[in-house]
Amino acid sequence: MRPNVAPFFDCATSTFTYVVHAGDGTPAAIIDSVLDYDPKSGRTSTASADRVIAFVREHRLQVQWLLETHAHADHLSAAQYLKRELGGKTAIGEQIRTVQGVFKRVFNLGGDVPADGTQFDHLFAADETFTFGELTGRALHVPGHTPADMAYQIGDAVFVGDTLFMPDVGSARCDFPGGDAHALYRSVQKLLALPPQTRLFMCHDYPPPSREARCETSVEQERRANVHLHDGISEDAFVQMRTERDRTLSMPVLILPAVQVNIRAGEMPLPESNGVRYLKIPLNAF
Repeated sequence: MRPNVAPFFDCATSTFTYVVHAGDGTPAAIIDSVLDYDPKSGRTSTASADRVIAFVREHRLQVQWLLETHAHADHLSAAQYLKRELGGKTAIGEQIRTVQGVFKRVFNLGGDVPADGTQFDHLFAADETFTFGELTGRALHVPGHTPADMAYQIGDAVFVGDTLFMPDVGSARCDFPGGDAHALYRSVQKLLALPPQTRLFMCHDYPPPSREARCETSVEQERRANVHLHDGISEDAFVQMRTERDRTLSMPVLILPAVQVNIRAGEMPLPESNGVRYLKIPLNAF
């Protein structure tokens, strides 16, 4: 199977959202959607998601899945907005429970955020298969960036989440709670054992000034040229590099609002007595 893949790039967060389908008028999946958020004002908007909605309606697609590769730290998910507008089931890997447990303690969240994954319509087990129309997907557990990261293999395409980046950018950080550079190395080896022509679609791209953002590479290209994980790099060498590099990185701009929303499957906190919803900012917690 060679599914049609429509990418949508959000410049503010360097995030790619994907619509995957077999053709006009067929069932579809949306992967890693973006809800626009202004950290200065605390306002949300839906311009990025509305571009996706317009495409879905133009091509008469029936959304069946709203997939998240993990609980993102750099953008807020638009899954709930898309679900209201287009339908579909929200889904993520079952290890999201672990991530929810960690951040429930960090943000001191109450009983409205149970750490059991019930905020999502479906939790994927490792290697579980799913279908939409004539397309079949497989959920690959690829921990390392977080314990809950999933990649979705649909036909000859794999949506890798935050495991690999484009060959000239390398790999994802592993210093968030539950991150593990050893696990990331092994997860990437699983992806790079797929056939060389397998298409790999990035969740993000952070390009050097010499090129524009790109979303697609291949197993062959990553094995040959990935600056962190090309063929011949040992696990110990990668872990040393990744650990040293992570020590130099600052926190993502949106990590505090994003994680609170994304462990809720894109739902905002409940309104308080004045009708306003609030996100928490823990002091000196990171």
